[in-house]
Amino acid sequence: MDDIKQSYLNVMKNVLTDYNRIDLFEYKPLLNTSKRNWKVQIMLLIDKIINRDNYYICSKIGYIKEDRENGRDWPTYAETMIGLKRLNNIEHCIKDTVKNNIEGDLIETGVWRGGATVFMKAVLKSLEVTNKVVWVADSFEGLPKPDERYAADKSDTHYKKNALAISLEYVKNNFKKYDLLDENVKFLKGWFKDTLPTAPINKLSVLRLDGDMYSSTMDALVSLYPKLSIGGYIIIDDWGAVPACKQAVVDYRTQHGISEQIIDIDWASVYWKKLQ
Repeated sequence: MDDIKQSYLNVMKNVLTDYNRIDLFEYKPLLNTSKRNWKVQIMLLIDKIINRDNYYICSKIGYIKEDRENGRDWPTYAETMIGLKRLNNIEHCIKDTVKNNIEGDLIETGVWRGGATVFMKAVLKSLEVTNKVVWVADSFEGLPKPDERYAADKSDTHYKKNALAISLEYVKNNFKKYDLLDENVKFLKGWFKDTLPTAPINKLSVLRLDGDMYSSTMDALVSLYPKLSIGGYIIIDDWGAVPACKQAVVDYRTQHGISEQIIDIDWASVYWKKLQ
């Protein structure tokens, strides 16, 4: 039975990341391209015209398995962009907290298409855990404009990236797709500064931050880290990818005298176990 449960989780990881593609490429709608030269502008005009008949122009992009494993690309079809190594980390943290009876729910702050939280729920299902809530926290409208209180975010442009604005209904449907949407999946819609301070969360066993900015990271730390149980885990997705995120974590740890060892997951992400 344990082999069957592990096979289920392995399949979920492969599907959620779209890892085992037969083709070594994906098709990405041209509308999402960052290029804006004259050739692209002409194709975008044509794309706008043919959209009326439900056609659209795509660009062919390469697919590299190593990048997908390490969360280095933005998948066209997958439910998550964090890669296999970070999903393995989520699995490890949940299994360890369940094994050691660590109290508390699970949360991700910043969920994109919801793949990481879908996987959290899948792990709980495989362990037959029914008394923990998976909290799915996001604006579901993209990222906020820089807050003048935080100098580290002054030049941040994440709010301009429409590809990060995934609707609540889209994420809910991804839970439904894998038959994982129930009363123990709860959604917190809005900016973290507004939703997290009053969220009805008593304790957490796994806290995963993927806010991309100093403000989003700090807002999540201030509201949620005190609720993380001793023996629970905090995961920082953007530690190595976004300097402002790393700075927020360093500042918070310094302010609160947090000295637990920070452990690398891959090139971008880290985690630690709360010991005190």
